[in-house]
Amino acid sequence: MANLKDIKTKIGSVKNTQKTTNAMKLVSSAKLTRTRQLSDQAKAYSKKINEVLSEIANRVNKVQDGGNTAKAFLQNDNPKTVDIVFVTADKGLCGGFNMVTIKTVIKMMAEYKAKGVTVRLRVSGRKGVDYFTFQKIDLLQKISTLSAAPDYDKAASFIQDVVEDFTSGKTDKVILIYNGFKNMLTQELKIKELLPISLDDVEVNEDSTSMLEIEPDDDEEVLNELTGKYIDFNMYYSLIDSLAAEHSSRMQAMDAATKNAKEKVDALTIEYNKARQAAITTELIEIISGVESLK
Repeated sequence: MANLKDIKTKIGSVKNTQKTTNAMKLVSSAKLTRTRQLSDQAKAYSKKINEVLSEIANRVNKVQDGGNTAKAFLQNDNPKTVDIVFVTADKGLCGGFNMVTIKTVIKMMAEYKAKGVTVRLRVSGRKGVDYFTFQKIDLLQKISTLSAAPDYDKAASFIQDVVEDFTSGKTDKVILIYNGFKNMLTQELKIKELLPISLDDVEVNEDSTSMLEIEPDDDEEVLNELTGKYIDFNMYYSLIDSLAAEHSSRMQAMDAATKNAKEKVDALTIEYNKARQAAITTELIEIISGVESLK
C-alpha cells in the first residue's frame, strides 16, 4: 500500500494540473470567440472579392474570345514544380490539430514525387517548422510567428515570394493547406489550389446588372490588381481560420485533460481512503493485541 503522504502529494499535484488545464480551456474559449468574429468578417470580404474577381475575369474572357491569357488563370495539368504552402500552429497542447495538416502535406509530397514532380515546401507555424526540420526535410520558406497573430501585411509579404516564383515560371502550381474551423467541436482540413486560379466553381450570372463601372481598356489592369488582392487575402484568411480551429482544438484538448485530471483525483482519493483505513485498522489491531498481552 502506498504511503499516505505520497498519495496526498499526488492528489495536490493533479489538482494543480486540473486548475491549469481548466484555465487554459477558458482562455482558449475567450480567444475563439474573438477569432470567430474576425473570421466571419474576413469570410464576407473573401466572398465579395471572389465575386468581383470572377466578374472581371469573365469580362476579359469575352473580350479575348474565351482566351484569358493572364498567367494566373492559365491551367497546367502537368506541372513540373509544385509549391505547397501550409499553416500549422505556433503552440502545442491542441490535440492532433497540427499532425492532420502535416500528414496531409507528407502524403501529397509522396504523390507528386511519385509522378516525378518537384515539390517545394513553405510553412507558417513553429510546429510545422520544428517537425520538418527534425525530419531533415528542406523548407524553402518558413515563418514562426505569423500563425499565432495573423497580420494582413505580413501574410501578403509571406505569399509575395510564392507569387513571384509562379509569375517567373519557377513553379507551376501553388497549393494551400491548413486545418480550418468548422464548428466548436470539429476542424476541417482545407486544400485549395491557390495558383493558377480556377473560376470553374464560381457561378456568375451574366444577365445581372453589375454595379462595377470600369472602362473596357482597364479590365486587365483591374484583374491583375484584384488577383494580387485575392491571393494575399486567401493567405490571410487561412491564418485566421486556422487560428480559430487551433483554439477550438485546444479547448477540447484542455477539456479532456481537465476531465482526466478529475478522474485521477477521484481514483487517488479512493486509494488514499483505503490506505488510511488500512492504517487505522492496523493501529487498532496493535492496540488490542497490546491490551490482550497485558491480561
